[in-house]
Amino acid sequence: MGIKLRKPTTSSQRWTKLTDFKELDPISKKPHKALTQPLKKSGGRNVHGRITSRHRGGGHKRKYRIIDFKRNKDVLKATVISIEYDPNRTANIALLDYEDGEKRYIVSPVGLKVNDVIVSGEKVEIKIGNCMALKNIPAGIQVHNIGLNPNEGAKIARGAGTAATVMAVDGKVAHIKMPSGEIRLINKECRATIGQVGNIEHERETLGKAGRRRWMGKRSKVRGVAMNPVDHPMGGGEGKSSGGRHPTTPWGKATKGLKTRKKKKFSNKSIVRRRPSKNKRRK
Repeated sequence: MGIKLRKPTTSSQRWTKLTDFKELDPISKKPHKALTQPLKKSGGRNVHGRITSRHRGGGHKRKYRIIDFKRNKDVLKATVISIEYDPNRTANIALLDYEDGEKRYIVSPVGLKVNDVIVSGEKVEIKIGNCMALKNIPAGIQVHNIGLNPNEGAKIARGAGTAATVMAVDGKVAHIKMPSGEIRLINKECRATIGQVGNIEHERETLGKAGRRRWMGKRSKVRGVAMNPVDHPMGGGEGKSSGGRHPTTPWGKATKGLKTRKKKKFSNKSIVRRRPSKNKRRK
């Protein structure tokens, strides 16, 4: 999909950049009813009604699309009926019609079109949209929707435009280069889908106005330095101040530079090379 610019009739329209949705099937305006379910919003509040996750609330009413992240209908061929918009994720979704009549949604990869036939299983063709175990995928192939454990749904590379690369298969594990640049060991029996997730122009989108962000259920944030001392540790001061201390949360916990990663032995053991720092990536 490409990026659509608006005629600058207002100041917000001047900066608005949105996808043109040309990849989507114009016929399918409504999702497949059997694959949807209600989506209840909490507004960031817990069971006691207290806000535990700030800056959430409002937004347009949505229905959740049930996505098949396991791709466990082996051998049966599936025909792509439509490519649809999903308000719950950055990627588009594709509706599949299997030979036995069952329909399922999957995350749509780049290049997948209506009437394409895809399949999942052990020994299937290396083709965009096909799903198989990592042990059957040659080195250098881009994949997405990767599981972390066998017979488990996909966890990695599910967002718009993301893809991981199979580096090698050695023993019981496969070396996978993550979208972040990190190289991780994953069980070779885990499944992945060939190709890159679609809607690659998503990162170029600019919402253009605060209202469009509110439609997405995201509320505005107020800077700590703009508050009073009673409301935030960085508030107060004469004139415009910069806080006078290291950035913190309203409850005094450090925000920038504080390491929050838990010491997970299994997770750390499976990382061959850490992702490059932000400074190195900029160069």
